[in-house]
Amino acid sequence: MTGKVIFIGAGPGDPELLTIKAFRVIEEADVIIYAGSLVNPEVVGYAKSDALIYNSAHMNLDEILEVMEKSVLEGKLVARVHTGDPAIYGAIGEQMEALRKKDIDYEIIPGVSSLFATAAALESELTLPEVSQTVIITRPGGRTPKPERESIHLLAEHGATMCIFLGVHMIDKVVNELLTSYDPDTPVAVVQKASWTDEKIVRGTLKDIAGKVKVEGIQKTALIVVGDVLGTSGVTPSKLYDSHFTHEYRKGEEK
Repeated sequence: MTGKVIFIGAGPGDPELLTIKAFRVIEEADVIIYAGSLVNPEVVGYAKSDALIYNSAHMNLDEILEVMEKSVLEGKLVARVHTGDPAIYGAIGEQMEALRKKDIDYEIIPGVSSLFATAAALESELTLPEVSQTVIITRPGGRTPKPERESIHLLAEHGATMCIFLGVHMIDKVVNELLTSYDPDTPVAVVQKASWTDEKIVRGTLKDIAGKVKVEGIQKTALIVVGDVLGTSGVTPSKLYDSHFTHEYRKGEEK
């Protein structure tokens, strides 16, 4: 694997959540460009001793692309390491577009999103039967704008499980938008640095979560999850393992 760029999802933080494929590329890469503000430094620690390592937190897009192009032209393998899965708020679209224009070969290795590390930390299934079968992934508008039709108060009308990235620093605004459709007693959880050793979990409802988050001093690197799946007991069993349900691999028992 030489003369190409490989985008890697480094997972939510725990280095053991790297995929085997991503781990092998990091071990073999000649050049590593990683999102130093988010990626666990232990991940980059797997690099070979002579690898050139760049922290993209201190670089702009042109500088990143310059390193990629120069390295690929020299026949080097470049690992572009993003946090979580790069398809979710990973800013890889602009990089891939530039690489295509320069006719530079690349591929993508998916990673474990912080969304799923958060669900694991909460010991929650985000799609419980008869509670919610839909997960909405979004973020509030900020310096990066978003279409008005995707505003949180409009998405809240669905009443589905909602996972909100990049919004904990404006928790009051997020809660106010959610309250336009969700009941004030709807369960909410905020997980900071899911899967890291200093992971922090705050649980509450839409009535009190903002205050609890402020008390804990959480202002970044956190995911907000809202929905009845977080407070449901007596779960309705799925059809998948129902002894009376017939599917391709098993004949159901007679009632």
